[in-house]
Parts: sequence; C-alpha cells; structure tokens
Amino acid sequence: MATVGKEAGFEKSLEELEQLVERMEDGELSLEQSLRTYERGIKLARSCQKALDEAEQRVELLSEPDEGGPEFETRVEE
Repeated sequence: MATVGKEAGFEKSLEELEQLVERMEDGELSLEQSLRTYERGIKLARSCQKALDEAEQRVELLSEPDEGGPEFETRVEE
C-alpha cells in the first residue's frame, strides 16, 4: 500500500519539520548549524507541500462526476 507509506512519510516529515523549527527558535544553534537546519527544513517543507498538492489533486479527481453517472453535490455544513 503505497498510500499508507506516503501518509507515514508525510507525518514523519511534518514532525521533523516542527522539531527543526523549535530548535531554530531556541536560538542556541551556531550559524553553520542554523544554515544546515534551515536547508533541511526547506527540503521537508517542499516535500510536505508536494504531498499536500498530490492529495488535493486526488480529492479533485474523486469529486469529478463520472461520465453518465450521478453527480454528487459537495456541501459544507456551517
């Protein structure tokens, strides 16, 4: 199941990104450590954004009506 692996990868990446942000906010990293941490954070952020974009595309595809099939109405309850 590739989807489960991707979800786990997304969750793990997001968790690592949050930890990197905390470390940088603490302000105790050297300049070199800060740069490496920032670089890693950018890679993780891009990876997470790609996963979110792919998920959005899947939702859009699933929401499209089938040819000749019934149309489903998307409602958001307030």
